[in-house]
Amino acid sequence: MPNPIYAAMPTTIFTVMSGLAREMNAINLGQGFPDEPGPRAIRQKAADAVLDGYNQYPPMPGIPELREAVAGHYARFQGLDLNWREEITVTSGATEALACAFLSLIEPGDEVVVFAPTYDAYLPMIRRAGGVPRVVRLAPPQWRFDRAMLEAAFSERTRLVVLNNPLNPSASVCPPEDLALLAEFCVRFDAVAVCDEVWEQVVFDNAAHTPLLALPGMRERTVKIGSAGKLFALTGWKVGWLCAAPALTAVLSKAHQFLTFTTPPNLQTAVAWGLTNSDDWFAAMPADLTRSRDRLASALRAEGFAVLQSQGAYFLNVDLAASGVEENDADFCMRAVKQAGVAAIPLSAFYETDPVTTIIRLCFAKRDETLDEGARRLAKARNLSIG
Repeated sequence: MPNPIYAAMPTTIFTVMSGLAREMNAINLGQGFPDEPGPRAIRQKAADAVLDGYNQYPPMPGIPELREAVAGHYARFQGLDLNWREEITVTSGATEALACAFLSLIEPGDEVVVFAPTYDAYLPMIRRAGGVPRVVRLAPPQWRFDRAMLEAAFSERTRLVVLNNPLNPSASVCPPEDLALLAEFCVRFDAVAVCDEVWEQVVFDNAAHTPLLALPGMRERTVKIGSAGKLFALTGWKVGWLCAAPALTAVLSKAHQFLTFTTPPNLQTAVAWGLTNSDDWFAAMPADLTRSRDRLASALRAEGFAVLQSQGAYFLNVDLAASGVEENDADFCMRAVKQAGVAAIPLSAFYETDPVTTIIRLCFAKRDETLDEGARRLAKARNLSIG
């Protein structure tokens, strides 16, 4: 018999909406991938490495060049002092990194604190590892937690807390005081923090990402997860990494060796080069995305939509209720793709219980003409709803 956790799972909302977008020849502002192909120099390095480089099994923890480059990148941008030999493991994407963390750190019955809206891979993987999710429900427009919410979620059985920062899908960045509060609870309850920080370089308005690992008491109890796919807008490459103190890395790497074992060597080589030679990209990329964010936000506001603040990631959220739409987010998104030719993601899909049902998520990492036409089509959907 199939495992009930996965057997009962619905098809992911990303698969549903992207499939409908293809079927309807609709503009896809749903799934979070950019229109542009990513930095050419990095792609050229990957191509060259296939033809002229090593194509057999690379070392299980990742090639030394990439692990050194990850440590160097975080030293320059976040002031972290990581030992590349003992504290960094390369994975086949951030989702594999999450699986390594959950499978190696959760014992059956352990409680795991998770914040909703939550990336949809978290809960099934936590449950498959034997964990018991304790969900902290965040709400718009600020998407913040407080001491009372953490007091209700943490207990003596808490083993892990999972933090996605910046948070997909809310496009919010956890403020310093909230990070400090979470660190306090992790230390108090002796919990390990698994930090999904794949959007760490995609922050706007002169914000700087603060890793939880850098806070007092967190160096030895944090697993930091990064992604080259998000750093370089190369989402299909699936190159990620785990950063953790040696004691944690020792067990994380054992899970990794029996999941994917390793990651394509040409992609590792290209990402290593990119991390070392792309400071110009890291300066320009957030500015370019800020312009796209603001373009879509202005177009939507001109059409009568209420737009929420976007602090990070590729996403912009619209409040349907404040925009005069009485329809719930799932129904609106389904009608928008079928009748107006534009795909969006209902935020309710990221809540297991008590969902927020008035918010839709849009991806703005698109060309100008795509954003302009997407806003026009969303206005058509809105007019059909309220007219």
